[in-house]
Amino acid sequence: MRWWDIEPVLELERELFPHDAWSPALFWSELARARGPHATRRYLVAEDGGGRVVGYGGLAATGGTGDVQTIAAARDHWGTGLGARLLTTLLTAATGFECHEVLLEVRVDNDRARRLYERFGFETIGLRRGYYQPGNVDALVMRRPAGHVQDPATDTAPDPAPDPATEHQGTTTHG
Repeated sequence: MRWWDIEPVLELERELFPHDAWSPALFWSELARARGPHATRRYLVAEDGGGRVVGYGGLAATGGTGDVQTIAAARDHWGTGLGARLLTTLLTAATGFECHEVLLEVRVDNDRARRLYERFGFETIGLRRGYYQPGNVDALVMRRPAGHVQDPATDTAPDPAPDPATEHQGTTTHG
């Protein structure tokens, strides 16, 4: 993801997360930490064949732990495998950051996203009450340890159609 991707990502963000969308300043702040020799972030976008941003994701890494900050795909790309490709790219980035584990939060009512994460070896380790505001929705905290050998790419089942906070597909992914 680059600065010129922020506006189309924000449009998708507002469509998918109307009550708790990230602000432009938050994306700018995250991207500022994604470049240079001391980068601690990896952000990417997926575009369809026409150059439309149809998905994005971001990872923060510190102290050997990765944290999936955001991952989303346009509704018209749900169930296409885009979420799995975005997550695979973020997990590869975590390996590059030498993370020994990757964490994420997911809404308790987002069964599709949770199934995707479980397919990738994430396990629930906790609950954050009222994490998603303003709706006061709880979040499951999930963890994927390093050395997890499951290869979701060999899973032939299509991705479950994700909720607005999870996944979708495009033809090109870049960061």
